[in-house]
Order: sequence, then structure tokens, then C-alpha cells
Amino acid sequence: MTDFARAEHHQFLEASQAALADEHLQSMLSRLGETLGARNRQAFAQLPQSDQLRWQAKAIKDQALAQLDQLLAQLAQNIRALGGHVHWAADGQEACRIVLSILQSHGIDKVVKSKSMTTEEIHLNRSLEQAGIEAVETDFGEYVIQLARQRPSHLVAPAIHMTVEQIAQVLSQESPEPLPPEPEKLTAFARQKLRQYFATAGAGITGVNFAVAETGTIVIISNEGNARLTTTVPPVHIAIMGMEKVIPKLEHLPVFLKILARAATGQKLSVYTSLLTGPRRAAEQDGPQEFHLIILDNGRSRILASPLRESLFCIRCGACLNACPVYRNIGGHAYGGVYAGPIGAVLTPLYDGLEINCHLPHASSLCGACQAACPVRIAIPEMLIRLREQLVRSGQGASWRERWAYGLWAWMLRRPWAYGWATWWATRTLGRWAPRWLRRLPGKLHGWTAHRDFPAPAPRRFRDWWAQEGRHQFGPEQS
Repeated sequence: MTDFARAEHHQFLEASQAALADEHLQSMLSRLGETLGARNRQAFAQLPQSDQLRWQAKAIKDQALAQLDQLLAQLAQNIRALGGHVHWAADGQEACRIVLSILQSHGIDKVVKSKSMTTEEIHLNRSLEQAGIEAVETDFGEYVIQLARQRPSHLVAPAIHMTVEQIAQVLSQESPEPLPPEPEKLTAFARQKLRQYFATAGAGITGVNFAVAETGTIVIISNEGNARLTTTVPPVHIAIMGMEKVIPKLEHLPVFLKILARAATGQKLSVYTSLLTGPRRAAEQDGPQEFHLIILDNGRSRILASPLRESLFCIRCGACLNACPVYRNIGGHAYGGVYAGPIGAVLTPLYDGLEINCHLPHASSLCGACQAACPVRIAIPEMLIRLREQLVRSGQGASWRERWAYGLWAWMLRRPWAYGWATWWATRTLGRWAPRWLRRLPGKLHGWTAHRDFPAPAPRRFRDWWAQEGRHQFGPEQS
């Protein structure tokens, strides 16, 4: 596993440099905007009234969070009425304990899992492994990175950082003979290998894309058939859901189905959309005999009462990652946490602590591409600024040099005479003596000019031009 794949939160700067120097990673990331990002834009352009639909989705999420306690109670009541079981987990450790308790009560030592960022968030696989329970990821990308002992690098495409040659090398460890770097043969091998796990697993573990309070239905969306096998073949199904995934009514679901696939992969609709309402009925031939839903808090209720409440609108589509110029240069592992990209720069500090993730709120150019791509219009740049503000107030936001420089700048902006003198001095010195572009700034400011030139001040201020020429050309009589 490469250095950037092992990166922890406090190693963000080092991990970013390693990612920028990785030629294979750069090659893979360079295609991201041309594939998922381009498909995203094209899919929404072809959707009539897509803007109104996105605003509607945001309004539904806002409404759901406003009455979250009521909706969760309604969801739990309906699931129990259908014969299912509901568990409440305050944090990731409690959620893992609940899963282990269910499995151990049935004597289960092997489980299959479908793709779930929530189980990644609580490090469920590690807990199962420590308890002697074999857990096998059945999504192709997740299966590959599990064998490689890595974390997902993208919300939707967990192995997007790997080349087909690297994937073939990883899968060959499970094969009696080396596998060729051909996608069709690699997927055929994985499919055959995973079938035996579906047939012998005692439980299937999934995440939840949406949960409908009105009917007690959980919704799982995927592009591979593994999710349906995970939820129907094993006798026990355990679903782990972040508490913000609940929506009020079934009629709200189509709004999200129309935007999720378009935002994630540019499809009109994902290949598999499964609506699961309780365990198997007496007359049904497939489905689990037992269904358990674990509703996870893990800091969400704290976020709900904060100015960053809107981060809970996220539907985990990955659109902001595809649009972000920072993510598209360093990939997902450099962020250190489970969630990468712009939304990860918000969620990871909120879930795991801002102090140990102090670099993440600064991992953005604040260009707004993430908010423009987001299907529920989360104001990610605004939330990053709020996190930066918290860092500054706690004394972690900048070095003493930066605080001194910004303090001087603020002092000057509050005094017109000082601002006027400073701009006069800059134009009469750097503006007239320096070249048009500064190719190397001194000291640590060199980082600004390492890959680009820095514009020098203009040789004449606007106020000077206005006093000499502008007022005569554009005076009140010409206005």
C-alpha cells in the first residue's frame, strides 16, 4: 500500500505531496472530470426542470431534519410492526457492538457486505476481524481495496485510484494463476469467487440510501447485483443507517432517485433500486428471516444543532469530488478520513474532531464547483469558511506570521488613509520596477509561485487614473 493510502488526518500535507508525485494516480485522476464529472453535467442538462428538482430535494431534507425525532420514531414503529428489529447506536463503537451481538447470538462467523460508507465510517470490518468473523465486501471495487488493505478513495468508485494492472495484481493473490489486466476477465473471476460467499454467509450487512418513515421501507441503490444477493440470500440482514437518511413519505423517494444516479454516475437511474420492507413474509420465497436496522448517531445530533446542519443533507453521490480541483489532483486517500473531497473536508472534522483535521477545511480553493455540482445544493464553501473561522478562534487557523499579516491587512482596510498610502507605495515600487508577473515570491510564499506566476501590482492605481483621466471621460454629465 502506498504512503498516501496510509495517510492519517495530521499527515494531509505530506500525503498530498506524495499523491502529486504518483504518476499512476495522476493518470487516473486526470480522467475523472472527463468521465463522471462530464456525465453528471450532461445528465442534468437533459433532465427537464432539474434546478427545481434539486431545490425540492433540498427542501425535503430540510423538512426531514426539522422533524427528525418524530420521523425516526415513526420509522422504528413501522419496522417493528413489520417484524423487524430496530437498534439505536450513539456512536460507532456501540454500532459495532450491536452487530457483533446479533451475529454471535446466531453463531455466525461469516458475513457478506454490500458497499456502505457508513460501515466504513464506524470501521466495522476491523471490529468483525478482531472478533474472528470473516467479512467479505461484495461490491467489485470494495472487494479489490479490501484485498489491498486500503480505504475507499471515492464515495461512488472506491478503487478509482487504481489502474487495471494494479487491480489484476491484487486479484491474482486470490487466484491459482496470474490474471490478465483485462476488465472482463477480472470481473468474471471476482463474480465466481464471491458466489461461494453468498451461498455460505450467515448474514448480509448493508448501508441505507434512504429510509421511508411512512412505510418502514429502506432503500438500497447500486449498479451491481451484489446488494440484492446480500439482502436476500443470507438468513439475517443487518442494515446500518445514519440517522439523517430518513425521509417522510414514499412519494418523496422519486425526487431523490432522479437526482442521485445523475449526480453520481450520470445515469438516468441506477441499475438496481431495492425497496425492502421488513423480513421475509410467510408466502415469500426469498429474503432474510430476520431484519435488523441500526440507526447511527455518531455526532449527527450534535451537527443538527449547529450552524453546519446543512452538511446532513448529503446523499453520498460523490458529485462534489468529481468537480473539485483539489480532489482531482490529490485523490481521496490524502484526506485521511473515510470521507474525501469537499464534503469530506466538512464531515471528517465534524465527525472525528476539528483539531486533528485542521488542514482539511483549507483543502479547497472555494471556487464553488462543489456547490454547483451538489444535487441538493449544499453550501459547502460556506461551511468550510465556518470551520476555518473556528480554527482561527481556537488559535489553530494560522501561524503567527499569517495572523500578523492578516491583522495588518484588516487594520489597513479600516483606515482609508493607510490603504491609500500602501497602494501608492506598491504601484510606485513593485508596480514600476518589477516585471508584469512575479515568478518567485520569497520565503514560504514561494508555494504560491511554485506552479504559477503571481501578478505584480499595476503601475498606476485606479484612483490615480480616475483623478487624471476617468472623471473627464465618465463624469456625471456622461453617466
